[in-house]
Amino acid sequence: MNDFWNKKFSTDEYIYGTKPNEFLKDQLSKLKPAKILFVGEGEGRNAVYAAKIGWQVDAIDSSDVAMNKALSLAVQNNVSINYQLADIQSYDFPENYYDAVGIIFLHVNENLGERDRLYQKLTASLKKNGTIIVELFSKNQLGKKSGGPQDVSMLCSIDQIKKSFSTLKHKLLKEENIYLSEGNSHVGEASVIRYVGVK
Repeated sequence: MNDFWNKKFSTDEYIYGTKPNEFLKDQLSKLKPAKILFVGEGEGRNAVYAAKIGWQVDAIDSSDVAMNKALSLAVQNNVSINYQLADIQSYDFPENYYDAVGIIFLHVNENLGERDRLYQKLTASLKKNGTIIVELFSKNQLGKKSGGPQDVSMLCSIDQIKKSFSTLKHKLLKEENIYLSEGNSHVGEASVIRYVGVK
């Protein structure tokens, strides 16, 4: 998968654009900036935005090509982000450390238990009253051309989110049809799951 993402990101353009995800942007506007983690952060658009509005940002991804683009974007915007190059499945996340965690279009296979394990570790990384913000493609995204994996086991559902984050207070959980305009790789009508949970 690392080779896949390095190849995908190996272009001068930012394939998902340089502007933050709109759902994330809206949810961050409701929180006081503190420590935030972005997993599967890719080219850095969300991490850089959070840093610009005052967050202390950690980001993690397995693609060194994406990391270099993210760090370049941070320099262009005169901000600093702490970007770690690592496998998110084996990464040792600190516990009770973050005030917020962002999971934006990071799709993990549900069949191997990888998704639940990752979400449990991310929940543990939150401080008490910490917030997790999620936007993922739903299973109804299958067949749509606006982005995301065309593998139902990589897509998500409301029931799966409820199960994976069962220990959190669900502040917002819905499936929505939206129009995506994020770079050249997320464009068009899309079906997404949007979730906000609090520890």
